[in-house]
Amino acid sequence: MPDIPYEESHLKVLRLLESDPELSQRDLSHALGISLGKTNYCVRALLDKGLIKMQNFRNSDNKLGYAYLLTPAGITAKAELTRNFLKRKVQEYETLKREIDQLREEAKT
Repeated sequence: MPDIPYEESHLKVLRLLESDPELSQRDLSHALGISLGKTNYCVRALLDKGLIKMQNFRNSDNKLGYAYLLTPAGITAKAELTRNFLKRKVQEYETLKREIDQLREEAKT
């Protein structure tokens, strides 16, 4: 998944942060299978667009940390990205299914 489209990476980051706002960028990087630099770029883009915000918190060992929270605009964008992603994947599925059916027909002869 090294070169996933930016919309798909944004959707994945939004989904991950919605389920666990306290994920670090390193955790996100690992979950996405992309470099920490690309993860930072993606998080910065989402912050700049106002889709997420950072909130300071103190975790159990008294270190200052951050939580990434989806903004109302982020929740709306996540829903739109999800619809677009699903539409694209259904189209890919239908194309692949037609190709498989055609190959099965060809294999019968």
